[in-house]
Amino acid sequence: MTEGSPVDTSSSILAIEEPTQDALDEVREQAAVEAGASEENEFGHVGRRFNRRAPFFVGFTGALGVVCAVALAYIVFIAGQVLVLLGLAFFIAVGLEPAVLWLYRRGLPRWLALVVVLAIALGTFGGFLALAAPIVATQAGNLANNLPHYLHQLQNHRTTLGKLDAKFHLVRGVQRLLQGNASFDSAVGIGKILLSFITSVFLVIVVTVYLLADFPRVKHWIYQLAPKSRRPRMVLLTDEILNRVGGYVLGNLLTSFIAGLGTFIWALAFGIPYALLLGLLVAILDLIPIIGSTIGGVVVALVALTVSPSVAIATAVFYVVYRFLEDYLLTPRIMSRTVAVPGLVTVLATVLGGALLGIVGALVAIPIAAAIKLLHEEIAAPRLEDG
Repeated sequence: MTEGSPVDTSSSILAIEEPTQDALDEVREQAAVEAGASEENEFGHVGRRFNRRAPFFVGFTGALGVVCAVALAYIVFIAGQVLVLLGLAFFIAVGLEPAVLWLYRRGLPRWLALVVVLAIALGTFGGFLALAAPIVATQAGNLANNLPHYLHQLQNHRTTLGKLDAKFHLVRGVQRLLQGNASFDSAVGIGKILLSFITSVFLVIVVTVYLLADFPRVKHWIYQLAPKSRRPRMVLLTDEILNRVGGYVLGNLLTSFIAGLGTFIWALAFGIPYALLLGLLVAILDLIPIIGSTIGGVVVALVALTVSPSVAIATAVFYVVYRFLEDYLLTPRIMSRTVAVPGLVTVLATVLGGALLGIVGALVAIPIAAAIKLLHEEIAAPRLEDG
C-alpha cells in the first residue's frame, strides 16, 4: 500500500456489530494491515493530505490564525515584565558565553568552565559587596549626620547652596516631597518595590545560570527554526549575532568599570564626599549607553557643590572631557570588532529602546540594532540589488 491509496470499504474496520474486546482486537489487527504497519513503521503510512483549498479549511485556518495572533498579543501584554526579565537573562547569558567557551576550548569540560565563570562573576560581585558595604554604610551615615549642616547652608542665602535655594526653592520642594510620602501606604509601596526588585534579580540570576548550562542546546534549537535548505547560512548568521552581543556586553562592562574607577579617583583627589557611592552610581549608570555617564556626571557635580563652586565646575569639565574620550576613544576601540553600529543608529536605538522598555530596553538596544544591521546587509540588501 502506498501513501494516499484508497481503503477497501467492503471490509471497513468500523463495521462491527458489538464493541467487545475481541472485536476491538480484530479491528486493531485489520487497521494495522490496511495502514501498512511494520516493525520499521509502527503506525503505517501517512494518509492523504487535506485539501487546503477547500473553503472550510481556508476559513478555519484564517480564523485560527487571528485567534492565535490575539492570544499571543494578550500573553505578551500580560506577561510583558516577565518576558523582559527573561530577555535580560538571555542577554547576560550571551555576554558570559564567550568566557565559558574560551575556557572550554582550552581543555576544561563545559561544566567546569561554567562553574569557573560563575564563581568569578558571583565571587567578584559578592566580594565587592562585602568590601563596599561597610564603607557605604559609613558614608550613608555621614550623609545623614551632615544633612542638618547642608540644610543650614541652604537657608543661609550668602552661601552658594543658599543662593540656589533662593532661586529654585529646594528646601520647600523637599519638605513637600517628604510630607507627601511620609505615610504607611508609601512605606508599604516601597516594601513592595524592594521585594519585586529582589525577586526580579533572583529570577534573572537563576535563568541566566540555566541558559549558560544548556547554551549549546539553546543554540541548536535556534538553528532548527530555519528550513533545512537555509540552515547553513542561518547557523553562520546566528553565531555572528551572538558573538556581537557577547562582545558588546563585555565591552560595556569594561567601559562602566573605567567610568566608576575614574569617578572614585576624582572624588578622592578633590575631597568630594561619598566617593565610593558616587563611583558605584556612575559605574551602574554608565551601563546605559549615551546618557548614563552624563546623568552620573551631573549628580557628582551637584555633590561637588558641597565642597566649592570651583570643584563643581572642574567636575563638570572632567565629565565633559571623559564623555568625549569615551565616545571617541574608549568605545570605538573596545567595540569596533564586535558591534560596528554607526553613531546615529546608536542614538536612535538607545532612545527608542528606553522609550519602549525603560532601562532594559536602553541596555539591549545597541546589540539588537547590530543584529538588524547584519541581517539587512546579508539578506535584505542583496535581494534588493537583485531586484
